[in-house]
Amino acid sequence: MSTRRSKPAVRKPRADAQRNRGRILEVAKQAFARSGADTSLDDIAKQAGVGPGTLYRHFPTRDVLLEAVYRSEVEKLAAAERKFAAAMPPMEALRAWMLLFIDYIAAKKIIAPALNTLVGGHAKVIEASYAQIQGAIRALVKRGIQSGEIRKDLDAMDLLKALIGVAYVPASPDWQQSARRLVDILITGSRPIKALIGSKARGGSSISSSRARDQSNNPGADIRIVAITPSQGARVGSPPPMS
Repeated sequence: MSTRRSKPAVRKPRADAQRNRGRILEVAKQAFARSGADTSLDDIAKQAGVGPGTLYRHFPTRDVLLEAVYRSEVEKLAAAERKFAAAMPPMEALRAWMLLFIDYIAAKKIIAPALNTLVGGHAKVIEASYAQIQGAIRALVKRGIQSGEIRKDLDAMDLLKALIGVAYVPASPDWQQSARRLVDILITGSRPIKALIGSKARGGSSISSSRARDQSNNPGADIRIVAITPSQGARVGSPPPMS
């Protein structure tokens, strides 16, 4: 009588191996942002506190490391949606996630040109990641609408397009500061109109409590919301693609 051979159990990565991998990804992201996608992999290994062999064991090539950093940033956004939704009121959760999305754009601007060189892989990587991002912000906005904190006609994609647009404005080295200011403008505009009117009638502010805490820690911070009318010739266009 023949006996079936049991399949070998899949071994989970050791805890120290997982820590090394996570540390390499974090250091690599910072190095790429600071020095570009061509930064030395040996330097990354040294800064991560691991040997070159450990780095190459996890990431055999530069392309593999770049793609892993990109995927890691997307996974952080997806995980943050769940974490923020569980721990914060809807509007504060949306604001915190949008601020994290700015960090993602910063990393992507460095990594995307290198991803373009991946044969056949770039489009799939971008498509899969953007689906996760859309799902995360749609969930946050839906939660806010259901709670009454966000206006019912808000399209979550408009928030993403606005932040991406700021990131890709030509000759704008300080775009991240502009984007963070824009987050608060977008949050204010996302509230139901009746809530904004009620706040103004009471002499209150429509800025979130989390933003107020930011300002208390930074007295020099200031927000000015300027309304541009059609008579001023303002035009609204689509932002450039993320890739």
